[in-house]
Amino acid sequence: MQKEEMNLEEIALAHSLTLEEFENIKEILGRDPNYVEIGIFSAMWSEHCSYKSSKKYLNGFPTKAPWVIQGPGENAGVIDIGDGYAAVFKMESHNHPSFIEPYQGAATGVGGILRDVFTMGARHIANMNSIRFAGIEGDSEIAQKHRFLLRGVVAGIGGYGNCMGVPTIGGETTFEECYAGNNLVNAFTLGLAKSDEIFLGLAEGVGNPVMYVGSKTGRDGLGGAVMSSASFTEDSESKRPTVQVGDPFTEKLLLEACLELFKEDLIIGIQDIGAAGLTSSSFEMAGRSESGMIMHLDKVPAREEGMTPYDFMLSESQERMLICAKKGSEQKIIDIFEKWELDVAVIGEVTNTGNMELFWHGEKCAEVPVQPVSEQAPILDRPVAKHAYLNGIEEIDMSKEFSNQIAFDKLFGDMEVVDKSWVYNQYDSMVQTNTIKGPGSLDGSSIRIKETGKALAMSADCNTRLCYINPELGAAAAVMESGRNVAMTGAVPKAITDCLNFGNPQNPEVMWQFAQSCEGIKSACKELNTPVIGGNVSLYNETNGVGVFPTPSIAMVGVNEDANKVLPSALQEDGNFLYILGDTKSEFGGSLYMKLMFDKVAGVHPEVDFKKELNLWNTVVEANQEGLLKAAKDVNVGGIAVALAKMAVVGNRGVEAAISLEEDRDVFSETLSRAIVEVSPENSEKLEKLCEKKGMVYSKLGLVGGGKISINDIYKDLDSARDTYFNKFKRVIEQDL
Repeated sequence: MQKEEMNLEEIALAHSLTLEEFENIKEILGRDPNYVEIGIFSAMWSEHCSYKSSKKYLNGFPTKAPWVIQGPGENAGVIDIGDGYAAVFKMESHNHPSFIEPYQGAATGVGGILRDVFTMGARHIANMNSIRFAGIEGDSEIAQKHRFLLRGVVAGIGGYGNCMGVPTIGGETTFEECYAGNNLVNAFTLGLAKSDEIFLGLAEGVGNPVMYVGSKTGRDGLGGAVMSSASFTEDSESKRPTVQVGDPFTEKLLLEACLELFKEDLIIGIQDIGAAGLTSSSFEMAGRSESGMIMHLDKVPAREEGMTPYDFMLSESQERMLICAKKGSEQKIIDIFEKWELDVAVIGEVTNTGNMELFWHGEKCAEVPVQPVSEQAPILDRPVAKHAYLNGIEEIDMSKEFSNQIAFDKLFGDMEVVDKSWVYNQYDSMVQTNTIKGPGSLDGSSIRIKETGKALAMSADCNTRLCYINPELGAAAAVMESGRNVAMTGAVPKAITDCLNFGNPQNPEVMWQFAQSCEGIKSACKELNTPVIGGNVSLYNETNGVGVFPTPSIAMVGVNEDANKVLPSALQEDGNFLYILGDTKSEFGGSLYMKLMFDKVAGVHPEVDFKKELNLWNTVVEANQEGLLKAAKDVNVGGIAVALAKMAVVGNRGVEAAISLEEDRDVFSETLSRAIVEVSPENSEKLEKLCEKKGMVYSKLGLVGGGKISINDIYKDLDSARDTYFNKFKRVIEQDL
């Protein structure tokens, strides 16, 4: 049915607006909306842009600290890292596009998050990503599909990030069957800026010109924000045209042009033209400034013939920016962007009407009040209900016994555990020559700040099985793990950005999971003094009624005062002692051991104790500052046995450990707030005294050295373990090439 043949209600419903929202729009306008205006409201009130289902639960996040320069609400968050510099970072999802078109979906996800960061005035210095798929082993249709998706996503991430000259220094790749219908692709970027030179997305000052810069606008990505705000069905492939197409070479030019622009006093504000295209960028800039705006859409540089005002407002073509310039600076700005061979045009001006007025060849084609669209989208109070699957989830019979050797071989060869060098070798991790601790080196990644001699550490984490069995504690544990990985590099964790991936918010059980997860993040960030400075919500990660596990991905950033004191996580020298810091209990809820040996994602969530966690961070950081540690690694998936084996194979050194535990299989327990540290013999007594001073539980595990991995009753030849760890993933992912 053509839009001309549809009545307005049908057009609204076709844009995923509800009838109640349509009536609200008529009330706001005092009349019926036209087709362009319906498109504007549908994009800005979509879940992707308005957070209408989630905003209620995000409002309580701790967002302030003395080092926080900019919290949520801008393109990216900003923290002060000392010496006049700031770290600018953000994480975003591109889940739906990456499932439909893995290469372009992932590539444009990277491109979008890069623009969010350099829009703030920062030059990128590091990328990470968190990608999740169904199992890729075997010949099942799902395994084959997800091998294809994984290969495409990795190629897209590498293709865009490498061309931009930004190192990808870490991340995570995990597998769970809940992602069979929706793989997750979360992209993180961190940039460096002068702390007093941060640019915001503002449009103020009546008469100031509004300028468009970057690539021309086409029809690619039309409806992308709305598409990302709905569940998938069998016909999801038909949504391929809503996936944007990226051009990293143009983005590189745009980056350099913008950084040159920022050196001059020419602009009031700047905004990435991302999801919902020119609609979101213009309304958000005017909305934050409580101003109005006039735009002449026929002046927007076009890539295709016959484009309409609707196309220009909703297109999600990539590599574009909207600028509010200072009046009289237009020609200087034009000169800069033309020098970089980019399109640039004055397309409008700031007004004080409070309205967005759109013109097409001199005739007004839409007029909408800004505030109701940008700042007053509906906030929904959706029903919540505890998931029925949680009834009895803690009552698991683990009386069946397995030999630790059999269990170790199974866990250490699992896709979640083995090295992902096939993935990260496709990313340039050393460009810019600042990477100290890159992908594959275990735990947090670190990058040198040449200007100050400091280092920034970062990690992206979420154990989705823990979130499945207890969304609140699982989300808190994600914050704890991300911070722990940062602390293992010797850095002090400072702040997080999040990417909250959940199923259909119209399902009360999904909204319960979301609400609980938010509570967990709030508690953890408050107690660990790591505020939330930005984030993203991705809902409707569901296909044919089957949603993903709650997946609140957490990216933590920390500061190490001395770049020469970044701790490795692999074994360093034969003859050194190994200690474990923290208690080990028989805690297997949501563990990899339970999943692989009992075929269940169930059990009691491990104890969450923020004081123990913070003490662990502080102990490792202080011990590192005093020069007592050779290496440090947190204990998480697979317990002590897997953590020690990883340290051994990555360091190419054997290990002999004897651990006194309540039960033999507790070597696989996933008790939180633990770390393994390597210490030279001459420093062991000093470490023990420090632990006693700080009230940190510790015990000596064993020694570094030998040609095998020996952990209680587990034995593995080092060369055999290295072959499994470094080569199995490649054999699996390439099996059908």
